[in-house]
Amino acid sequence: MPLKVAIQMDPIGAVKVDADSTFRLAEEAQSRGHELTYYTPDTLTWAEGRVRAVGQTLTVRRKQGDHAELGGRRGIDLSEFDVVWLRQDPPFDMGYITNTHLLERIGGDTMVVNDPFWVRNYPEKLLVLQFPELIPPTLIARDLGALRAFKEEHRDVIVKPLYGNGGAGVFRLKEEDGNLASLHELFSGISHEPLIAQKFLPSVSKGDKRVILVDGEAVGAINRVPQKGETRSNMHVGGTAEKAELTDRDREICAAIGPLLREKGQIFVGIDVIGDYLTEINLTSPTGIQEMERFDGTNIAGMIWDAIEQRRA
Repeated sequence: MPLKVAIQMDPIGAVKVDADSTFRLAEEAQSRGHELTYYTPDTLTWAEGRVRAVGQTLTVRRKQGDHAELGGRRGIDLSEFDVVWLRQDPPFDMGYITNTHLLERIGGDTMVVNDPFWVRNYPEKLLVLQFPELIPPTLIARDLGALRAFKEEHRDVIVKPLYGNGGAGVFRLKEEDGNLASLHELFSGISHEPLIAQKFLPSVSKGDKRVILVDGEAVGAINRVPQKGETRSNMHVGGTAEKAELTDRDREICAAIGPLLREKGQIFVGIDVIGDYLTEINLTSPTGIQEMERFDGTNIAGMIWDAIEQRRA
């Protein structure tokens, strides 16, 4: 049965049709006959018990620059939709958190993907703390003394903003590096949030693996290899995507976290694995669908929609 689908996302005109996961999800939904409506997060409102937005009907096509045909802007009541997709990109700031609160209050039988309550309560760099046996040595702290002690113990560390994204603000501090205090001063001047520090994993030079889970089950992986001389493997800062297979360790990690993700309504999740260690669980707006589909010849977007349709049924 066709579904009425609303997609909350950043401006669609800027997406890259050969890379963007939200575009691919919309494309797959359209191929199944679902009715698409698009709106941006800044139009989301709550009034008199109703969650509304300013939306436009959406038709997508795989032609960059002419990839989105939009109807006229109109007020929409999100309780009238079967599915609302939360595909707004980070930063995971108070604006993002407020939007998850509003989406929780949609009435009727509307299904919000991923479940906004748990998107808010399980930020990617914090949910991993629930699985200490799977992650590298990790510290979350604002206190400079605690950060110094962690660096002295592990010598070679990564320091980054707790709620950062896309590789922004990620620094590697080797044993002889004396910039920790300066970095702490810099970050403290920007926000009051703690930092996250992790022991540096040399195996990152071989890649940072992105594994996609659909309704708690691993469906595939890609490897993101950093440029020479670069610590970050994010593709928008020059990382290269390569075909990857799921290892026994990858499956062990997914088996440990999958039941929780399924229970909490996290249908589309991307985890990051370096060597044998889980480093992040991405719930907010995971990516990697199109790269994985090209390497494996699988329909990951189709698997995601299968899971949604089964839950709706």
